[in-house]
Amino acid sequence: MAAPGLFEQARGLTREQRNAFLAAWLGWAMDAFDFFLVVFVLSDIAKEFGRSTTEVAFLTTVTLIARPIGALVFGIWADKKGRRIPLMVDVLFYSAMEVLSGLAPTFTVLVVLRFLFGLGMGGEWGLGASLALEKIPPEKRGFWSGLLQQGYPVGYLLATIANFLVTPYLGWRWLFVLGAIPALIAFLIRTRVGESEAWERTQEKVALTKVGPGQVFLQPKVLRRFLYLIVLMTLFNFMSHGTQDYVPTFLKEDFSASTGTVTVVAIIYNVGAILGGAYFGALSERFGRRRTAAACAVLGIPVVFLFAYSPVLGLVTLGAFLLQVFVQGGWGVVPAHLAELSPDEVRGFYPGVTYQLGNAIASFNLPIQAALAAAYGGSFALAAVIVPVLVLTAVVLLLGPEARGKVFGEVSPTGAPSRPD
Repeated sequence: MAAPGLFEQARGLTREQRNAFLAAWLGWAMDAFDFFLVVFVLSDIAKEFGRSTTEVAFLTTVTLIARPIGALVFGIWADKKGRRIPLMVDVLFYSAMEVLSGLAPTFTVLVVLRFLFGLGMGGEWGLGASLALEKIPPEKRGFWSGLLQQGYPVGYLLATIANFLVTPYLGWRWLFVLGAIPALIAFLIRTRVGESEAWERTQEKVALTKVGPGQVFLQPKVLRRFLYLIVLMTLFNFMSHGTQDYVPTFLKEDFSASTGTVTVVAIIYNVGAILGGAYFGALSERFGRRRTAAACAVLGIPVVFLFAYSPVLGLVTLGAFLLQVFVQGGWGVVPAHLAELSPDEVRGFYPGVTYQLGNAIASFNLPIQAALAAAYGGSFALAAVIVPVLVLTAVVLLLGPEARGKVFGEVSPTGAPSRPD
């Protein structure tokens, strides 16, 4: 039977399925909103606390360091006790840390609060995506995976707009206070979402087989796949951060772009990201997760040169738009791909920890690009990182496994767990 098209995948969800998806989407959008808020207001925070910009940049590092820890802690809890309650506690926790960040009296307190916030945000993506995708029918996962992942560029877009509208009038602290609003909305929505049926079926499987999450994770094949996914997520995060983090600086330094111009360019290329994620996510139901994402990486390679080396800002903007179509098009398969490659017994922590470890490693992207730009120019800094990463991402994808259409929590007629992928 042919895979359903984009519009067929988009239709037919129940209210609970839509609520689970919307809550996960809002949580993921807030992740990006927060990350880019700090990037935008580094100089404001530095000025208020009498610190250098380099010192204040440590705030992003400490948050990224905390995220894998949070993914592990909340993920283990979710695999033992279910998705719903850990997610709701997680949302309330990081919402509180977000508001308190805006009230921090000293820089040291702010560092501690950003670490605690990172713990909460580390748990959000893996658990939220798992709950949402465990509820969505397998044949519709591609589109909703792509749409879920585009919460990230939407969060980036909202951070860009919020910084432009709020910071000049109310200061950086109000950005963090307002940043808790989407999370609290996500909490209210999650109160209307029931437990994951796939997790409940998995508990029946564990009761039959007497093989718990710890024993499953220590199986050699599961461990090898875990390491593979960390490598894959490191490349994906380098692909994303390499095409985003240095761009505002590149536009300002190489094209003398104003803050307003940078905002407009960011809006344009984030629209491309949203379109690419939804379209290629849906397309992966027909062509597979690996081949779709690998094709996006390959298609992005020639666009890099339009983006990085065009002499006029208009062509750079066009290149940025097209590049994000392909970069986030590839990212669109990630939530579904990670969920499908995760054993049922450890789907709470497995996707989140692999993603967050990859993200932590890729946090070195901005210092690398900044150093290359200082030595060789902004165009070289962008191309020298992005092109090799796109090539390696395509290769690693095509060499890896896939489990498109996997039924979560499935038990064979004999009562034994379904065959591992």
